[in-house]
Amino acid sequence: MSRICDVTGKGGLVGNRVSHSNRKKKVRLLPNLHKKNFFIPEENRWVTLKVSNQGLRTIDKKGIAAVVAELGL
Repeated sequence: MSRICDVTGKGGLVGNRVSHSNRKKKVRLLPNLHKKNFFIPEENRWVTLKVSNQGLRTIDKKGIAAVVAELGL
């Protein structure tokens, strides 16, 4: 299961966790993803998307029908 937002395309990053003694350890910084079900009343169907918080804000702004049309689902 890939950890990529379906709406925005946000994925994980790689960074360093730095200790007090300035030792560096690689760490994966993953996006805040949620599996959500959305109902599209125009098509009378449910769509399941993995979305980040920014993706949820985009859906609130544009509407689920417009976002699904952009994605081609």
